[in-house]
Amino acid sequence: MTMKIKMTTPLVEMDGDEMTRILWKMIKDELLLPFIDLKTEYYDLGLEYRDQTNDQVTIDSAMATKKYGVAVKCATITPNAARVKEYNLKEMWKSPNGTIRAILDGTVFRAPIVVKGIEPTVRTWKKPITIARHAYGDVYKATEMKIPAAGKAELVYTNEAGEETRELIHQFDGPGIIQGQHNICASIESFAKACFNYALDTHQDLWFATKDTISKKYDHTFKDIFQEIFDAEYKEKFDAAGIEYFYTLIDDAVARVIRSEGGYIWACKNYDGDVMSDMVATAFGSLAMMTSVLVAPDGTYEYEAAHGTVQRHYYKYLKGEETSTNSVATIFAWTGALRKRGELDNIPELMAFADKLEKATIDTIENGTMTKDLALITTMKDVTVANSEEFIKAIRKTLEAAL
Repeated sequence: MTMKIKMTTPLVEMDGDEMTRILWKMIKDELLLPFIDLKTEYYDLGLEYRDQTNDQVTIDSAMATKKYGVAVKCATITPNAARVKEYNLKEMWKSPNGTIRAILDGTVFRAPIVVKGIEPTVRTWKKPITIARHAYGDVYKATEMKIPAAGKAELVYTNEAGEETRELIHQFDGPGIIQGQHNICASIESFAKACFNYALDTHQDLWFATKDTISKKYDHTFKDIFQEIFDAEYKEKFDAAGIEYFYTLIDDAVARVIRSEGGYIWACKNYDGDVMSDMVATAFGSLAMMTSVLVAPDGTYEYEAAHGTVQRHYYKYLKGEETSTNSVATIFAWTGALRKRGELDNIPELMAFADKLEKATIDTIENGTMTKDLALITTMKDVTVANSEEFIKAIRKTLEAAL
């Protein structure tokens, strides 16, 4: 056995829930600990411990991420009423991702892992399309009202001196509904900078799209902020890197995306990003093959899989039944974090190991060993369907041969 790769600074490790928590341990035991002298600062974001600490552990993990600069996160449960009952929770705790995102002021970048034999539904797509989603405001923080009968609805802004500005929303002649959305310029600026930085970091073109022709103030503000920041701070850097920033309307962007071969970052407002990231993930083959990284304006990175905790498989696992859960995106969360740690700490061996583990994962699938979800959609013939553990062990075998 060769010497284990040494680390100087720890990664922040955020453990999670259900089936992904089981996979998390398997990945560490089989694919990481035998090869790396792994240094992590560990936080248990499993639902029971979040409940015990009144969710303080989530805040602590985000603060540690600010301190160390790189984190890796397992999928976690965001409780609904059924979960409150199931886990006997003190309250319906907020989404850990939402809490971490708010503390780090980060933007989420999601990209599919492309593998031969898992063909995209869109036949022109050859390279991954990364979705950058603005994660603040809009419909997610909107105030809504049901209008019971005829009457006047207005937008009212009162400044600190008490002066009012009013705009008529609608003069209702019967029942209806209204919604008040907002965003803040500081958040849009952070979003723009994160997108420009990530484009430079990954050496990809950046597209941004809104509906500024219809939304002449709201969406237009997004467009203007992106353009101002690009012109002032990034144009020369993009020219030097040989990449481009491109703005278009959201409907034009959709048409272009479907006809493109991929290989760029598509920045979207909150709702567009929510919808388009699922569309892109599914059209590339599987949500289990979607990576996600939260990038903060200060250069902090938090890596995770884009999917949830695979509850159905976990209940099977608890009954002692066999599962065939796809661990690829969770493996790539680890490799992303290890590569970034290696880059920041100048440890080329760590970066090379991350590359080799990713290649071993893809090679294992392309050589015909895969989990059931991929076996159902592959164009390859005579594949071997592996259970959750067999798949990770098969990757280890491929990895050891490569090392």
